[in-house]
Order: sequence, then structure tokens, then C-alpha cells
Amino acid sequence: MRSISTMRSLLPFPSSIYFPPSHLLSKTSPPPFLTLIPTSPFPKFILQSPIAYLPKPSSSTLRSFCTSSIDGPDPSMDARVSSGEIHVILGPMFAGKTTTLLRRIRSEIENGRSVAVIKSNKDTRYGLDSVVTHDGSKMPCLALPELSMFRDKFGIEAYNKLDVIGIDEAQFFEDLYDFCCRAADHDGKTVIVAGLDGDYLRRRFGSVLDIIPLADSVTKLSARCELCGQRAFFTLRKTQETQTELIGGADVYMPVCRQHYVNGQIVMETTRIVLDVERSTVIQTLK
Repeated sequence: MRSISTMRSLLPFPSSIYFPPSHLLSKTSPPPFLTLIPTSPFPKFILQSPIAYLPKPSSSTLRSFCTSSIDGPDPSMDARVSSGEIHVILGPMFAGKTTTLLRRIRSEIENGRSVAVIKSNKDTRYGLDSVVTHDGSKMPCLALPELSMFRDKFGIEAYNKLDVIGIDEAQFFEDLYDFCCRAADHDGKTVIVAGLDGDYLRRRFGSVLDIIPLADSVTKLSARCELCGQRAFFTLRKTQETQTELIGGADVYMPVCRQHYVNGQIVMETTRIVLDVERSTVIQTLK
């Protein structure tokens, strides 16, 4: 082990410079460099920089600095606005996503918070002025093609007073990610989103999965398999249409478990092949 004298010899400046305890220093002038006090076994040093002599800022000064931008306070941002929240409800069709959304919205209303509900104007099954569950429960809403239109349609002043925003059938909104970021991160809103996480081919549907990294909570619901009664996480399309967006109810879709989804896809594919063969046969006969 090296001795103290040996370690002092390795220092880039004289070891006789000593920084005395703070209670011995003047409050109004920079501390002088003093010679080493022999009774101190470990000398202390201070860099020759005016920063060392700056007064310690008060708590109020620190708060003022931390809440101000470089160019001064932004009048468009209210420092009192608390951060918002994003909650995602997803699952297959007939899993109760809209029911869960409306239940949470009603709970927010009971707690005295102002709310608004949005749905896509593509879904016209129960009209455009209400969000309606499969069992008939409903709530007034604003139907829009894009979420970016909501602020202007609802009114700037009314939007600023809003606490909670509910979004139903979220898979139909292409700007879902940007809207949720703005509403929760910058405007302090609580956003509750309900939508399908996958289409009838079990592939991602819209932007619902994109907002999961933004979410405070994610609720994955399940339905009951229409064929066996087990938990159903998938949606089987009954018809021959192949487009991703095909709005319909029980006449077009049914919830199924994994086994019956796979079996159902095989049956549907076999049916398509048979129909194609029959169609080709008819065409050849007519020729």
C-alpha cells in the first residue's frame, strides 16, 4: 500500500493547498487558499474556478428554473395540468369491449368528471349519434372519420374542460396513436380506448396494438366460443368476403376458441374451393 506522502507526490498540484471547513469561510468573499494544517491527516483541495463560489440557489429559485423553458414560459401550456392516462380494452367480437368502455365512462361521470365518447362514422349499425352495445345499452357520442377532427368539432373551450375521452371501435382510426399521445401527454386527458386487436385472419387490425406501449393499463377480454362454450379469443368470419373492413354483427362473425377457429378456417377454405370449382364448371358449360 502506498503511503500518504507517496500519493501526494503524484498529484498535479502542491499538496500544501488546503480548503478549510465551510464554517470557517467568509459568507461574502471567495475562500482563500491556506497552507496545510498539520493536524489534518487528509488535505482538501478546491479547483480555481468562480463556479465554486456561486451562492447556493434557494428552493424557490430552483422551482422557477425547472418550470421555465429556455425562452421563458409558454403561455399555451398550463403548468398545473396533470399528466393524463391511456387505458386500452381489446379482444375479439362479442367480448364486451363496448360494454366495458361504457361502464368505465359512467363510473367517471359518477365521480364528477366531464366525459365525451367518440366512435368511427364507418359503423352505422345503430346510428351515428350513439355508441350501442350488442345488448342494447347506449350512450351519446360523436361519430368522426378521424380523431384529429374531434377538438374542433367538440369546441376548443369545451375540449379544454374535458377530463375523459372514450373511443369505441378504435381499429377504424388511422390517427389513433397521434391522438392518444397528444390527448394524454400534452392535454392531460384520460383516454379509454376499446377496439379489436386482430382481424378475422388474426392479423393486426388498425393501430390498436400500436398504442399498447403508451398505455397505463391493457385489458384483454374474451368471449364464449359459439360452438363449444369455451373461452373465445378469436373472431371467425362466416361469409366469403375477404376485405379486412367488413362491418357486421352475428350474421357475419362469431367468437370461437382456438380449436374451432382452426377448424373453421379449414371448413371456410374448403367451401371456397368447392364454390370456385362449381363456378368454373358453370362458366365452361355456358361456353
